[in-house]
Amino acid sequence: MKFFIDSADLNEIRDLAATGFVDGVTTNPSLVAKTGRNFLEVVREICAIVAGPVSAEVTALDTATMLAEGRKLAKIAKNVTVKVPLTPDGLRACRSLASEGTMVNVTLCFSAAQALLAAKAGATFVSPFVGRLDDVGMPGMDLIRDIVAIYRNYPGLKTEVLVASIRHPIHVVEAAKLGAHVGTLPPSVLRQMFAHPLTEKGLAAFLADWAKTGQSILGAEKLGTAAE
Repeated sequence: MKFFIDSADLNEIRDLAATGFVDGVTTNPSLVAKTGRNFLEVVREICAIVAGPVSAEVTALDTATMLAEGRKLAKIAKNVTVKVPLTPDGLRACRSLASEGTMVNVTLCFSAAQALLAAKAGATFVSPFVGRLDDVGMPGMDLIRDIVAIYRNYPGLKTEVLVASIRHPIHVVEAAKLGAHVGTLPPSVLRQMFAHPLTEKGLAAFLADWAKTGQSILGAEKLGTAAE
């Protein structure tokens, strides 16, 4: 499963990219607005940090303007993925951009029927929002299960399932078990995946026992030489 970071915070992205676990980045107008910076500049800098796909979203609602915005975004860097909404106009824009060789992420997917349309429109990624479905009492993972099953039935569909609106590590694990291709994680969720209280407890115990020996792995050769 590929991990994307759902953020426009350059410091967060740079820090997490250094772990080697980041395969791409997703942004949206809300995330970019939080930075207070120029949208195009932020996207350009993210593309320089992360080699994988970087989703940058159009803000237009009609196909013609979406295409104009999408083409401008695609010129920023080769790894830009133009993000369009799952609307009739968005899917028309998706088909045109995809035919031009541009990666496209169709976002705001809330049904398997919508996901099937996105795949037929040539989307590189479709983004079902599991957390937002959970928020309204609908099991978001059921949607991931349905989309993955449908796509598997038709090998000709190359669209990858990019699980969005992830709220916690359990969402990541469940999506991976279902075979989703990508999870886009807020920085806090990726950091939570490293942590477990038993790991911390076990490490503390090991280090305490080691300290009692008075030894040093790096100093062992020096001690041995002195003894000789």
